[in-house]
Amino acid sequence: MLNQKRIILALAILLCAAVSVTGYFWVKTRKPASYESADFAMGTYIQQTVYGKNGEAAAKSALSKITELENRISWRIDSSDVARLNAAAGTDWITIDPETASILAASLDVAQKSDGAYDPTILPVSSLWDFGGENQHVPPKSDLQKYIKYVDYQNLRVDQKNSKASLKLHYMAIDLGGIGKGAACDDAVAAYRSAGADYGIIAVGGSIGVYGTKPDGSAWHIAIRDPATKDENADSMGQIDLTSGFISTSGTYEKTFTQNGVTYHHLLNPKTGYPENNGLVSVTVKANNGAVSDALSTACFVLGREKGEKLLSEYHADGVFIDSSNRVYVTAGLKSGFQITGGKYVLAG
Repeated sequence: MLNQKRIILALAILLCAAVSVTGYFWVKTRKPASYESADFAMGTYIQQTVYGKNGEAAAKSALSKITELENRISWRIDSSDVARLNAAAGTDWITIDPETASILAASLDVAQKSDGAYDPTILPVSSLWDFGGENQHVPPKSDLQKYIKYVDYQNLRVDQKNSKASLKLHYMAIDLGGIGKGAACDDAVAAYRSAGADYGIIAVGGSIGVYGTKPDGSAWHIAIRDPATKDENADSMGQIDLTSGFISTSGTYEKTFTQNGVTYHHLLNPKTGYPENNGLVSVTVKANNGAVSDALSTACFVLGREKGEKLLSEYHADGVFIDSSNRVYVTAGLKSGFQITGGKYVLAG
């Protein structure tokens, strides 16, 4: 259970800090915001800074849209589309909301192009680890072998035209945690547009979306978390200047536990069922779509830098890869807008 006092303290910091903390990012603004809000949904902190006379209405609309999205795609909510889809695994197609169908289709696209490095059907295995839950532990090898055969995106079928989906086999299950926060940013930016906001920015956990251009034409300064720092003293290692689009980060610091002296992180390789250990500690992806940026950050982490960069090129996206030796690799499209701010990190490649 979340510690209520910690949440209240964190939200107070979010509202009062000159440099706003959003869990994994810091967003620096030059002028006072027309409206700021800090909330908690989708299992994470949500911070918005929205400008213009309709800023408050836009932010409230965005939060409402995010809550609606969570109620549709969270596998933990029994009435959600995803929970119903999981319950119907191995039986028949079910009707789902068009947005759910769109997100499932996007998740399948990334799964196919990454050869399953990102897989929305990871739940049968990820639930065994229970990262962030009350029973975090390394599951027995026999359990992983039993359930990993049900992790296979090719057995998820989506009929986007008719808003239907199905899981081919019993015991299969969907978890859209690796794409949902980016999708929430998509919904928020759409809400800003509909409400007539001038410009704004939203952070949902490790995903960020920006809308509109600042009057002075300057970029938003998005800081990337130093993966070596702990939550209680999180710091930044670099900065990306962003004028439009979405950014998502996947890092080994997000959900962890230590057992028998070994620390395990939640970024599982869908083919092995174990946390990926390829030398990377963080991957940040910039894309024109929030859901895609979120899924790509996970896929690229599992794939590793070289294969990850090839995947990014297929989506006309860019990324920042940080390895355990503090080397930072930046794709061509981001080099002019990225700078290292943490002294121990060095640009490589």
